[in-house]
Amino acid sequence: MAFQLDQIVAWGRSFDEYVRMFSLTNDNLRRRILGCGDSPASFNAATHQMGNRVVSIDPLYQFSAEEIRGRIRAVCLTILEQLVANQSAYVWTTVLSTEDLGRIRMKAMEEFLADYEFQRGSNEMLRIW
Repeated sequence: MAFQLDQIVAWGRSFDEYVRMFSLTNDNLRRRILGCGDSPASFNAATHQMGNRVVSIDPLYQFSAEEIRGRIRAVCLTILEQLVANQSAYVWTTVLSTEDLGRIRMKAMEEFLADYEFQRGSNEMLRIW
């Protein structure tokens, strides 16, 4: 069975995944970045810690950190179960296993949530819904 979700879910990637996925260089990271539909990814938190600027837009940002945490908990088991069931469809080079991927993604989302409330009060994060 293919990986299927019946709705959009709160699930984020790590900073390192973003860097690899978009082939970002240090020069790119020093520029002003606009993220669209970023979900609870740790890219913003890591970028802010580096002293660089990123502005993100996502309908998810209308919710509090605790509400987002609840949404992550609500889908976590389903996503991990489907990941295990479909692991043969993935190329496992950077991430070694489904367990490793689950750990990386959960860590990324916790990093996001730690940074989220502070950034939510600034102009660095826009709430669009």
